[in-house]
Amino acid sequence: MAAVTSTRPYHIIIFGATGFTGQFVVEEVARCAAESSLKWAVAGRSRQRLGEVLKRAAERLSMIELRTDIEIIVADVSIEESLAIMCQQGLVILNCVGPYRFYGEAVVKACIENGAHYIDICGEPQFLERMQLEYHTKALDRGVYVIGSCGFDSIPADLGILYTQRQFKGTLTAVESFLNISSGPQGMSGHDGTWQSAVYSFADSRSLRQLRKKFGHKPLPVVGAKVKKRGFLFFSKEIEQYAIPFMGSDPSVVKRTQRFLHEEEHRSPVQYSAYVGIGGLFSVVKLLCGGLIFWFMVKFSLGRKILTMFPSLFSFGLFTKSGPTMKQIEDTCFSLTFFGEGYLEGTDPTQGQPNSKICTQVIGAEPGYVATVSAMVQAAVTLLNELHSLPRRGGVYTPGSAFYKTSLIDRLQSHSIKFSVRNYQ
Repeated sequence: MAAVTSTRPYHIIIFGATGFTGQFVVEEVARCAAESSLKWAVAGRSRQRLGEVLKRAAERLSMIELRTDIEIIVADVSIEESLAIMCQQGLVILNCVGPYRFYGEAVVKACIENGAHYIDICGEPQFLERMQLEYHTKALDRGVYVIGSCGFDSIPADLGILYTQRQFKGTLTAVESFLNISSGPQGMSGHDGTWQSAVYSFADSRSLRQLRKKFGHKPLPVVGAKVKKRGFLFFSKEIEQYAIPFMGSDPSVVKRTQRFLHEEEHRSPVQYSAYVGIGGLFSVVKLLCGGLIFWFMVKFSLGRKILTMFPSLFSFGLFTKSGPTMKQIEDTCFSLTFFGEGYLEGTDPTQGQPNSKICTQVIGAEPGYVATVSAMVQAAVTLLNELHSLPRRGGVYTPGSAFYKTSLIDRLQSHSIKFSVRNYQ
C-alpha cells in the first residue's frame, strides 16, 4: 500500500461522508481498515454531523474507537481553500457528493491541483465525459488519477466486459447485457439523489451530443458481424421478461474503455448494448405512463423542479427522499448477464458470421448502497496497492481503462460482487 507521510497522513478521505451513500462508505472503509494498515478520515461541511456519522458507524460495527480515532475534516465545495486543505491530506479522495454535474468539478480540480487521486460513483455521462475532455491532460501532467463511475455505475458492466473478453477463446466481437434486480416483500428503493441526477441528465442530453463532437473521435471499427439494436421495448427470451435499453452510464463508460484499449493496446473493440429487465405487462404499463410524464416534464425547468420535489410520486415509489430501509437493502440483489459472440481462435473475424458464443454473469448484493460501496472502496484499495499497474502516470479514466491490468476483479470477488461463466446453448 502507498505510504502515508506527515504531509499526507491519510490513505483515504471520504468527502460527503454525511450523505446517504457516504455513510455506507464510512462503514465499508472502517471494515477494510480493521483488516489492514489503512489510515482514513471523513470530510464534509458539518463537523457535528460528521461526528454523528462516526458515532452511528461505531455502534453498528461495534468499533467504539471510531468515535475518537477518526479525524474530521471540514470542507465545502463552495470554498476552494477548504477543498485544497482536504486534498493535501489524503492520497485518495472518495467523492460521494452529488449530483456531480453541480458539485463534482470543484473536487476534481482541487484533487489535480493538490496531488490527490480522485474516485467517484457518478452515473452521469455528461459529467464523466466532460471531466475527461477538460482535465485529462492536466491530471496526466500532475500524475493524478481521476477515475469516475466506480460504483454500480459502471464497474459491473465495464469490468464484466473485460472479464468476458478474457474468458472467450478467440476474438469477442459483440456483447449484449441484461440487468435484473430482485427484491423482497418490501420492494426496492433508492435515495432521491440518484433521481435528481437522472432528471438533470435526461434534461441535458443535447449537450452530451455536442460535447462528444469536441473529442473529434473517429468511429470505432466494427469487427465481425454488426449487431442490430433492439427496440425501445421488447420481450427478452434471454431473461424471460420485458426489457428496455439501459438508460444509465454503462454504454458510455464501456465505449470509452473499448476506445482506450483499442487505441493504447491495439485490442479489437467489442460492440456493446445494455438492457434492463422491467418485468411483466403491468410493469410495462407503469413504465409507459410514467415515462411519458417524465419525458414531458423534464423538458421544462418547472417540470424538473416538480419532479425533484416529489420523487416518490413520479417514480412510483422507486426513489424516495428517505432512501431504502435496511430491510429493503438486505433483501435486494442484482444480476448482470452478458451474452457474447465472436470468432474462435484461428478464425478470421472479417470472414463470415460469428462461430462461438459465451455467457458470463456478474451478481451482487443491493446495487445502490452495498455493491456500489464495495466497488468504490475496492477501487481505492487497488489504486493504493497497484499504482504501478495503472496506465501512464495519471489522467482521467474509466474503471476498465484504469484497472485492466490490476487485481480489481479478484478483489471484488470477495467483496459482494461475483464474476462467473455460465453455460450458453
